[in-house]
Amino acid sequence: MTATLDLWPIGNCQVSALVDRAGRFVWGCLPRVDGDPTFSSLLDPAARAAPGARGFWEIDLEDCVETTQRYIRNTPVLVTRHCDAAGNAIEVTDFCPRFFRSGRMYRPVAFARIVRPVAGSPRIRVRLRPARNWGASDPGHTRGTNHVRYLLDTMTLRLTTTAPVGWIEDERLFRVERPLHFFLGPDESFGEDLRLALDSMLDRTVREWQGWVRGLATPVEWQDAVIRAAITLKLCQHEETGAIVAALTTSIPEHADSGRNWDYRYCWIRDAYYTVQALNRLGALDVLETYLEYLRNIVDNARGGHIQPLYGVGGEATLREWIAPGLEGYRGMGPVRVGNQAAEQVQHDAYGQIVLSNTQSFFDQRLLRMGGIEDFHALEAVGERAWAVYDKPDAGLWELRTRAHVHTYSSAMCWAACDRLANAATALGLTERAEFWQARADVIRAAIEREAWRPDTNRLSATFGGDDLDASIIQLLDLRFLAPDDPRFLGTLEAVEEGLRRGSHMLRYATEDDFGLPATAFNVCTFWLIEALHATGRISEARVLFEEMLSRRTAAGLLSEDIDPVTGELWGNYPQTYSLVGLINCAVLLSKPWSAIR
Repeated sequence: MTATLDLWPIGNCQVSALVDRAGRFVWGCLPRVDGDPTFSSLLDPAARAAPGARGFWEIDLEDCVETTQRYIRNTPVLVTRHCDAAGNAIEVTDFCPRFFRSGRMYRPVAFARIVRPVAGSPRIRVRLRPARNWGASDPGHTRGTNHVRYLLDTMTLRLTTTAPVGWIEDERLFRVERPLHFFLGPDESFGEDLRLALDSMLDRTVREWQGWVRGLATPVEWQDAVIRAAITLKLCQHEETGAIVAALTTSIPEHADSGRNWDYRYCWIRDAYYTVQALNRLGALDVLETYLEYLRNIVDNARGGHIQPLYGVGGEATLREWIAPGLEGYRGMGPVRVGNQAAEQVQHDAYGQIVLSNTQSFFDQRLLRMGGIEDFHALEAVGERAWAVYDKPDAGLWELRTRAHVHTYSSAMCWAACDRLANAATALGLTERAEFWQARADVIRAAIEREAWRPDTNRLSATFGGDDLDASIIQLLDLRFLAPDDPRFLGTLEAVEEGLRRGSHMLRYATEDDFGLPATAFNVCTFWLIEALHATGRISEARVLFEEMLSRRTAAGLLSEDIDPVTGELWGNYPQTYSLVGLINCAVLLSKPWSAIR
């Protein structure tokens, strides 16, 4: 297997970093996930070897010959062990503090590293070289007694350490004879004993994450994979607002030199819906509850009822797209894009996903805040938009930039908005409103069955009046628009497999778009195929395909957006929520029951 995106995320639902196989911080944005990358060398790999390199934080063992990595069980706390040829060794523990204190969650804009000598007399060199202005320049820095301050554009960072500050500043080799502690965070005096404080933060962070995992209702099979995916989805939530980003990175190409380089560090209504749906299946209601707070504010602020496909993690509507000239791009494959023009697109499926995300709140009595009549009336405005646009052209879920169609998937999501509003009205005892919304759902269903069905080829088309395929139409099964034994679904599944399946992987579509023909498979589409195979009785085939997808994960147990169906190389932004959602959903679906092991 080839997996060059072999990176280990750490984070605390406020900030995050990606650590490479050498133990370097190579990606991390401040003061939040969609900010300026303080660690930017993932998108500027040649710069690490150049004079004046910047955008990374490495703790190197002299003459290192072996590096191994692992997460502390059921946490995003990373332990990297370095060994040299003489048997000297260190362990570096990396984490972002996250735990309850003073009645609220402590999740600072901060990174902690603890270096411990574990064998011999190891010598290390610490190189902390933050970047500013999207990799274009170095921050100024000043030195204090036990700290170094870095003057970024958006904030000042302070590295407080028990290591000799001069040796850190000069990047000198020195022997590690005791544990060394590093805290890179806000420019605030560290009033406590740094050693005791960081050791305590580590212990409390580990217990917080392990306690969260303990509350998950995981399947009996593939528990490790599901737990790692769930933790990483949680890291993709900006907990302060509830927003869920599609990935932690920007501009990892969908395939080599493709120009398909997008910024995914924002909250797509679609991706977030799928994320909370998957975590709901594991009982992680905290993610749903905080996301619904975010979503209610989006609905309240919608201009004329229009919902954008995506927003900033603070709910920002304007996400101007521009190219950062200071970074060469992943493996030198630019451009590096900041912002996303898709926020300006019309994508009608968002209305269905807003209603679908909210529907559970009218039924689930475990929630601290259940949906009420006022929430229902606010969602009715979303339903009105779905009703108004269900048969109008849009850019579709694949966000085509230069063409528009009436997409079957978008129309089906508008149907789902009306259908689920009818369900919510029934739960609230609003019989008249239930009948009203069900009648509208029936009209949309009839239109889809009339305009998207192709009797000559016995399948649904991806667009009204067209004769094209894309993988999204098999999602009509998950939406309960079609049953798995419906001949129309079986014919559609057969056509999608024949047209889009490449061995063990699924393309989104196989027609030219704004950038030509896609060259990689879209991982979540393969998981959608696995779900469809299971639903139609091809269970053994589904399990084999699922096991193969598990084998494609990085050493950290994660997946990016895309995969080369020939080489198995991972491409696209990482870690990708879509892909991890598919992993969780399929594991829950395919696993034998817990009763089978008793």
